[in-house]
Amino acid sequence: MITRAVRWGVCACVLLLVSVVAGAQESNSAGLAAELAKLLDSMKLDSIAAKVQGDEYVGALYFPGSQLLVVRARYSVPERMDEQLAKKAYRDVYIDLNSASVPASKVLIADLGANGLYPRRRENQFDTADIGGRSYSFDGEWGKAKLSEQEYMKAFQATEGEYVKMLEALVAQLKKTS
Repeated sequence: MITRAVRWGVCACVLLLVSVVAGAQESNSAGLAAELAKLLDSMKLDSIAAKVQGDEYVGALYFPGSQLLVVRARYSVPERMDEQLAKKAYRDVYIDLNSASVPASKVLIADLGANGLYPRRRENQFDTADIGGRSYSFDGEWGKAKLSEQEYMKAFQATEGEYVKMLEALVAQLKKTS
């Protein structure tokens, strides 16, 4: 006969497992990506850029309802970037960061769906990131990437943390210019 304490213990374990699985599917960057997309849509912009600090900048290209490409990197001629930002030449900043930045400092994230990063394939799409010369596909197939699940999730969490900072800088820039 199963005692009441055992039933409660089993229920508690099931609830804990459900909350862990649900939490693993959530995205810390989803709200910021949605906010950025909404601001870009309302301002009728397809790009935005901002200075992060010193010689480090972030830029984004936005394809409504489809994709958000975000890059952060150091740039060896910060005066040029500052001038482009003053002119609101955001697409030029994005292009320069993507092509002429300091390579080891570059982080490039492709957020398919412009809905935040997720660790696994969603709705037949997945996000990617290039960080310091290493590429990641967040499709849930860590074995294919020759990573353990723990290494994969650690890489995802670090990437999403960086993405959140990038999105925060871009949202702040848009709010400052509106």
